[in-house]
Amino acid sequence: MNLLLIGVNHRTAPIEVRERLAIPESRLGEAAARLVQHPGIVEGMILSTCNRVEVLAAARNGSADLRAFLRDYLSTDLRPFEEYLYEYREQEAVRHLFRVASSLDSMIVGEPQILGQVKEAYAVARQVGAAGGEMQALLSRAFAVAKRVRTETAIGASAVSVASVAVELAKEIFGSLKGKQVCLVGAGKMSELAAQHLIASGADIIFVANRTRDRAVEMAERFHGRALLLEELYDRADQADIVITSTGAPHAIFRREHGELFLQRRRNRPMFFIDIAVPRDVDPEMNKLDGIFVYDIDDLQSVVNHNVADREREAARAAEIIENEIERFAARQQTREVTPTIVSLQEHMETIRQAEVDRVRGKLGKLSPEQERAIEAMTRGIVNKVLHMPITTLKTAAREAQATTVVEIIQRIFNLNARKISESGVSDSEKDSQPD
Repeated sequence: MNLLLIGVNHRTAPIEVRERLAIPESRLGEAAARLVQHPGIVEGMILSTCNRVEVLAAARNGSADLRAFLRDYLSTDLRPFEEYLYEYREQEAVRHLFRVASSLDSMIVGEPQILGQVKEAYAVARQVGAAGGEMQALLSRAFAVAKRVRTETAIGASAVSVASVAVELAKEIFGSLKGKQVCLVGAGKMSELAAQHLIASGADIIFVANRTRDRAVEMAERFHGRALLLEELYDRADQADIVITSTGAPHAIFRREHGELFLQRRRNRPMFFIDIAVPRDVDPEMNKLDGIFVYDIDDLQSVVNHNVADREREAARAAEIIENEIERFAARQQTREVTPTIVSLQEHMETIRQAEVDRVRGKLGKLSPEQERAIEAMTRGIVNKVLHMPITTLKTAAREAQATTVVEIIQRIFNLNARKISESGVSDSEKDSQPD
């Protein structure tokens, strides 16, 4: 089985590209199910966040074309985006996943949200039957690596989220958020985090707008605001000084004509939009209006540079941990390849041992419990000594290029592929060569 990964992220592609390739959360299950129907792909999962879109797959003989999957699923010609795409295979794919889960590849190194997003993407893939044993082994290790990085380094000590950076940007704009009125559009985790930071900074949450009213009501009650449906938003949003928007809408929900209407109602008092959605919720044309200021996810990068030296030092330590974990994972995966042969060899020899003990026991007559234990100990000891060298050889070969050859030789020597085994577990040729 071969691991493949293709994607774009905030380092390789601007938001204009990422939003073209983004897959809404509501469609991730469908996309993962389609992924494993693609030729050559056995298992897979898809991660789509505001900063990245990545497809990870276990493929048969490396024959799968993930570009073709993206092209077909998104009904999009990928040629204009080739310069932004990255693709990794095998160990490089493992390294990338470990870095992503550990938040070393995030816009804000050390931010905690990405691990939850990776876990959710994996859970969705499992729910639709797209992730099996290969993905389970890889993702379980990725989660353990992320935990080790967070435990053994201080990478998350001063970590911030995209939501907190958005609030920091609002502070830079206003000087103080005390008494500023805020409208949250979208009632997801990102909006919830933004609300917590805003309230801590003295702002008032006046409206929470969401596609489903129940979720809007729940969050509005928590933050002492008022719940709105999205269709009510355009009648109320002008009352807010700051609009933080993070929905899963496929198209912009705020357009230039909305901005013109808001400014008219506010008598040209400035209004700030912080858009942390991908695809973007706010049409960039709104930024051309005097009095409307729009910041998107890429604009937040300018606020990220606090304590850079500390984070870089901890990131270097985290990178060393990841390199160590990559080697351990590779060794573990290689050992998995020879495990079936080791188990088969042990079962085969145990069958022979048991058959010989039963045959000799009939000739010796009734044995005392002490004699039975002595025979068991002696025969098991012989089998273990016989198996020691083949099993050691298999385990050693698992870490080297000749693993397949060694497995085949062991299988042939011990006749592990023989289809016709007698009821005693001994092949006819072995019976002929054994003494009475």
